[in-house]
Amino acid sequence: MVPISWYLALSITFFIIGIVGVVIRRNVIVVFLSVELILNAVNINLIAFSYYLSSITGQIFTIFIITVAAAEAALGLALVIVVYHNKGTINVDEISLMRW
Repeated sequence: MVPISWYLALSITFFIIGIVGVVIRRNVIVVFLSVELILNAVNINLIAFSYYLSSITGQIFTIFIITVAAAEAALGLALVIVVYHNKGTINVDEISLMRW
């Protein structure tokens, strides 16, 4: 049996990589992928603690998070396509939707 500390270490690694990706990168696609990585880190934690505590609650929350992440990815990519079509770039620094 794998100890829970390994799952937590994997989750922390994914979470840190996701945070670094959101803070450092300027490409919108990479920022979305980093947010997905953060959500997967949370899912790993929920599943690990769900198994450790012999409860199904964490698994139910994980299914909801996966559903929300799929909707976020579809909506986010649709917005990226619209912004690229209108502005010609997907660089976060160059996109300002409040200015015309």
